[in-house]
Amino acid sequence: MGGSEMGGMIMGGMRQVAPVAIMLIFAILLFSIMYDAGLFEPLVRSITRFAGHDPLRIALATAFLGAVTSLDGDGTSTVLIVVTAFLPVYLRIGMNPLIIALLILLTNTMINIIPWGGPTARVASALNLDVMEVFMGLIPAAMLGLVYAAGIAWWLGLRERKRLGWAPGKDMLLTEVSAKVPVIDRSHQRPHLVWVNLILMLGMAAAMGTGLAPLPVVMVVTFALALLINYPRLAEQKRRIAAHADNAVTVATLIFAAGVFTGILTGSGMVDAMSESFVTVIPDAAGSHMALITAFASLPFTFFMSNDAYFFGIIPILAAAGAEYGVDPMHIARASMLGQPVHALSPLIAAIYVISGLLKREVGELQRFALLPAIGASLVFIAGAVITGAIN
Repeated sequence: MGGSEMGGMIMGGMRQVAPVAIMLIFAILLFSIMYDAGLFEPLVRSITRFAGHDPLRIALATAFLGAVTSLDGDGTSTVLIVVTAFLPVYLRIGMNPLIIALLILLTNTMINIIPWGGPTARVASALNLDVMEVFMGLIPAAMLGLVYAAGIAWWLGLRERKRLGWAPGKDMLLTEVSAKVPVIDRSHQRPHLVWVNLILMLGMAAAMGTGLAPLPVVMVVTFALALLINYPRLAEQKRRIAAHADNAVTVATLIFAAGVFTGILTGSGMVDAMSESFVTVIPDAAGSHMALITAFASLPFTFFMSNDAYFFGIIPILAAAGAEYGVDPMHIARASMLGQPVHALSPLIAAIYVISGLLKREVGELQRFALLPAIGASLVFIAGAVITGAIN
């Protein structure tokens, strides 16, 4: 293999992932701008008022807020918003704060299949698939996963009601308990533009759903309008972009680096060679079920591996092996994402340490509390994908 061939493979891989990288950069910046502008602040206030001091309502409200705030594709902002809103309430009435972590995990991993979410963008880049097609096929299964999350919230809320002896009208405030929670900077909020921002985001959703324009174009145009409407002065725009550039550039760098990796892996024939070796150890009778095998294998794989190693190193091999048996790579792509609830508890990701630090609980304690419900969420996700035909 000559240097010129290697260069061609690298450029080919980068060209394949460029649309995904552009979409991710502007999606991250767009949703960050919307959070800065306070688009979701009225919703947060309404949810916390609804919750009151009833453990059942608090648990349900936690799950709902976790789902809504996961739409930006960035788990860190979800954790900060939900913990800031609910940790003081949990501590005041004596609820177990680990419930917050579990409900964020269950809802965030279902919402995070959005096109600008990490797993979808990675697997679409790795297999050179349409990110919207990967996403649309998993929506019904994710909705079933959210129903499961709501059921867990309901069960935990009833259990906490019983444990705390809650009754209507009973004062549940435990004034001796205090909480130290992160403070969200609200100086950049634009409350008078909430309705304008909401209309803008609904317009973006309509454009995505109808295929009015390619997804990267929709994101770029919506971001430009959001920035101009909320922060018309150039100095403000620079500050808002700079505040979130870290996250956007990191993700874009990752996607382009993955393009280099997959370009070489595919162009050199390494994927084909590895998949042929893999096929030899799979019984012929099981070959047609490669998507289902991938789905169940995703639980341990994603727990013990980083998403990057899994999606860019393992999944192309499984997809190529599945192709030998006539399995659609789209089904392999979707199946590979179904273990994400378990992946959220992996010691290899930063988010689990962030939320453990905010809740002041050990990582091991959080894992023990959430592992079985997380496995249940993955199994429900798999069942939903099979039932709806997202995989077969």
